[in-house]
Amino acid sequence: MRRHAVLAAAGTFASAALIATVTVAPSAVARESKGGAPALDERSAAAHGVAVAAARAAKKGVDWKDCSASWGLAKPIQCGYVTVPVDYTRPDGHTIKLAVDRARNTGSKKDRQGSLIYNPGGPGGSGLDFPTYVTEKDPVQAKPAKAYDYVGFDPRGVGRSAPISCADPQEYAKAPQLDPVPDGEADKRAHRKLAAEYAQGCKERGGDLLPHMNTPNTARDLDVIRAALGDAKLNYLGVSYGTYLGAVYAELFPSHVRRMVFDSVVNPATEKIWYEANLDQDVAFQGRWKDWTKWVARHDDVYGIGATRAEVQRQWDDLRAKAKKDPVGGVVGPAELLALFQKASYSDGAWAPVAAAWSAYLKGNEKPLIKAAGPDMANTAKNKEAENGNAVYTAVQCNDTNWPTNWRTWDRDSTRLHSKSPFLTWSNTWMNLPCATWPLKQGKPVDVRPGKALPATLVVQSQRDAATPYEGAVELHKRLHGSRLITEKDAGNHGVTGLKNACVNERVDAYLLTGETGAKDVTCAPHAAPEPEKP
Repeated sequence: MRRHAVLAAAGTFASAALIATVTVAPSAVARESKGGAPALDERSAAAHGVAVAAARAAKKGVDWKDCSASWGLAKPIQCGYVTVPVDYTRPDGHTIKLAVDRARNTGSKKDRQGSLIYNPGGPGGSGLDFPTYVTEKDPVQAKPAKAYDYVGFDPRGVGRSAPISCADPQEYAKAPQLDPVPDGEADKRAHRKLAAEYAQGCKERGGDLLPHMNTPNTARDLDVIRAALGDAKLNYLGVSYGTYLGAVYAELFPSHVRRMVFDSVVNPATEKIWYEANLDQDVAFQGRWKDWTKWVARHDDVYGIGATRAEVQRQWDDLRAKAKKDPVGGVVGPAELLALFQKASYSDGAWAPVAAAWSAYLKGNEKPLIKAAGPDMANTAKNKEAENGNAVYTAVQCNDTNWPTNWRTWDRDSTRLHSKSPFLTWSNTWMNLPCATWPLKQGKPVDVRPGKALPATLVVQSQRDAATPYEGAVELHKRLHGSRLITEKDAGNHGVTGLKNACVNERVDAYLLTGETGAKDVTCAPHAAPEPEKP
């Protein structure tokens, strides 16, 4: 969830020889118009609109070409666009183009089962790197890659798909930012002011697309992409927020699904979307922070940060305090430190690099820490990408549902959680607070209960995941008839299917290649722990 894209991998099915079938999604009940004649409600109108858009896309297909150099994707990856309506209730109105790319299946024509479409999460993450799993010959992807074209896309508003913005990217990148942990009411007022200004900035800079940035519309886009690819049914891998996107798709288009892998799962319960989901994150991140600091202490011979978790925690508290008083290199304060150290709570792959940068700092070399945590004002492309990702995150989550508008609710919950889970709580509050003053109409979350029309699906989750706590996977598993749950025990990496773990990999491969989910849910031992790297 949040703004970080987590890459993982798996596969799905659809025959290239088949012309995409277009089925109207289940409609909501029609309401009566003032004149007494039946009128389509918004969801029914959108269902009609996506059917129209998908039929057009199936006829047009994708004009695949070598990718432009600016995309940074080398041959044999191919790139193209798929046209979708801005507003699905008006399929003949304004349109945007969604950027898509692919790497063809590595097996024979007989091996090919169609396209596997991927979303890495966010909201706001780009999936265009997905085909590089094939071209870089990732061994975890070897078997699914024989059967599927690996297809990535930039969702609406992201990257090369009509990108939106809420603030000047260079201003957004400036550092140091305010310490997320407030010292008192004055600090809280300053953060509240920034959040309100950001929400207003979204309205001023977001354009006509902004009101239509939400998860149901992105799910509809996904169905149009499926049709444009020539796939009769969808094969999909979603990670993090990508699991919620997949779940909403499954509710809107259950008969269009062939294979779906949900990796690191957002809790789909309507009451969790999105305010309570972020509160759950605060607690889970504290647990994962403890996992990492224990690991750092265990490798004190390498890093010299502390021999116990308590010692490592004291070093962190000291680092934050010093950086608040005198930012490292003039640019790395508590906010920047948290953004860096949070990566270790997301991904095991960040454990060693973050510890190494911290260790170097303690030994008198600030440069690695500044490089890792500080801004690069000269890299305008990266800054633009970061601001765009945050704008999409904000727009989608604020548009998806009603948020508390009373500051006292936020203050009460954040203060309570911070007392026991101080690592992330206030930072998470400020990131989401623009939704409290969101200047656009907010929607209602989709109630995900697709029933027996949905084929068997696979849910994969690490037990100690911080960004998407384990309970979310259990809840989605309950709601998806015929699904199977694979649990990676005593592990917490956000994104499981792309890791080397034979217990997980073999089952994901079997599902993608044969549809077999197994007779029962499975608990797997954790993948190998990260190895320390000397500073």
